[in-house]
Amino acid sequence: MSTTGPGGGRPPGAVRLRVPATSANLGPGFDALGLALGLYDEVSVRLTPSGLSIDAVGPDAVPADEAHLVVRAIRATFDELEWAQPGLALRCVNRIPHGRGLGSSAAAIVAGVTAVDALAGGPLGAAGRLRVASAIEGHPDNVAAALLGGLTVAWYEGDVPRSLRVAPLGELRPVVFVPSRRQSTEQARGALPKQVPHADAAVNIGRAALLALALSGAEPAAGAGEERSRLLLTATEDRMHQPYRLPTMPASADLVGRLRAAGIPAALSGSGPSVVALGVGGGQAAAAIGVAAPGFSVVPLAVDTEGVRVEAVDSSE
Repeated sequence: MSTTGPGGGRPPGAVRLRVPATSANLGPGFDALGLALGLYDEVSVRLTPSGLSIDAVGPDAVPADEAHLVVRAIRATFDELEWAQPGLALRCVNRIPHGRGLGSSAAAIVAGVTAVDALAGGPLGAAGRLRVASAIEGHPDNVAAALLGGLTVAWYEGDVPRSLRVAPLGELRPVVFVPSRRQSTEQARGALPKQVPHADAAVNIGRAALLALALSGAEPAAGAGEERSRLLLTATEDRMHQPYRLPTMPASADLVGRLRAAGIPAALSGSGPSVVALGVGGGQAAAAIGVAAPGFSVVPLAVDTEGVRVEAVDSSE
């Protein structure tokens, strides 16, 4: 991460960031697996002597005051570093749909945390950025993928979040189905039971482990001729959260069912209501695109392999 200004030597007074959308869970990897996608929010942050100005561009309405999530993340990170709060001038180009399960809140939080760390000269480091971002977001799966790119596994050791990045399968061709309706993560979590049957938990453990291996390109120990898509179809089965969430979003439930019936690995993206199909190769991605999805925008995307990118800019920009 670059932390020097255009003239070199000192931390910059302004930075520009590009943060990817993310799809979490991917079926069985509840609150653990995340995949960074090639759809990006762009945020510019400039320190000023006082005040707050926000120039926001995008289809979703966002607050233009201290309630803006990027601003909240910036303020929390300055507090973490015990810095006096400066004035801020922000420009946000929002392309990640809000409230659709594509990590828009994680992108905003990662932008704010990373911007402050860059402006401060990098004192947090990778572990600190994950810790602060996870504390704001409430869980590390999306923020880990947004920070690192690729396929990530996130977990807690005590109350400390950790993450591991895995290079994803090169032939992976995600297709995202985005509905017009929104649903908050809080609403989706409200549908979950406090406990699940032991047998369902056991199935999910096996499927999540299989999914991480299959997405990383590992070959099955037996049945090496089995098609990758079939392996992923099995690996994306879930009994932990989707059986409880999908009844609250019937259009998404119907689409997941039809994609899977066509042999296409598909699951809710995060807590929904968007659906992600994990196509292997162009042929299967095309097959996913060809599935009728009334009420959904169909968006084929690349896998992002870089995570958040930050560059110093002239503070007068």
